This record gives sequence, C-alpha cells and structure tokens, in this order.
Amino acid sequence: MASGFSYTGGRSRCFAYWQEFSKCYAEADAPSQCRLQADDYLECLHHTKEVCIPAVGCILTHILFMQIARAKAVKAEFIKQAEHHAKEGRKVADVLADGVIVSE
Repeated sequence: MASGFSYTGGRSRCFAYWQEFSKCYAEADAPSQCRLQADDYLECLHHTKEVCIPAVGCILTHILFMQIARAKAVKAEFIKQAEHHAKEGRKVADVLADGVIVSE
C-alpha cells in the first residue's frame, strides 16, 4: 500500500481492507491464517474477481462461471433430447420403410 490516502486526500477505497489484513497479520501465529483478508485486500486493489464485458457489464467471475456452467448443462441436455428424438424418428421411418402393403 502506498500512502493510505486517496487522490482527494481522504482514505483510499481499500484502506478498510488493509486495516483488517494488517490487524490479522499482527495477531496471527502464521501468515496463512490471514489468507481471506489478504484476498479481500488484493481484490479491492486489482478487481481480480470481477470481469467487465461490454454487452453485460461488470460481474463477479464466480457468477460468470456459474452462468457458463449452467449454459453448458442446458446445451448438453438439449443435444441429448435432440439425439433421442432423432433416434425415435429413425425408428418410425424404419418401420414405415419395412412395412409392405399387401393388396388382396
């Protein structure tokens, strides 16, 4: 953290996260105990958990991944159903093709 001050002279936007991290780090027996606070502070600085897409706007990456996973699941189910309907259609066509009309 550079100075702790924003460009307008007040607190920086991530100062509260820095305070939480530094308090945890001072009281912790091992630095790994403060991983959550460190992650929060670094996300505040670098916005690594946020993705900005022009058509959608800014969203959190875990939400984006959930939406992508859901879209893939829906697509897989659609393909599965389409294959099933195609297979059933072929069965009906085979029965009709094998059928012989016998005139008496």
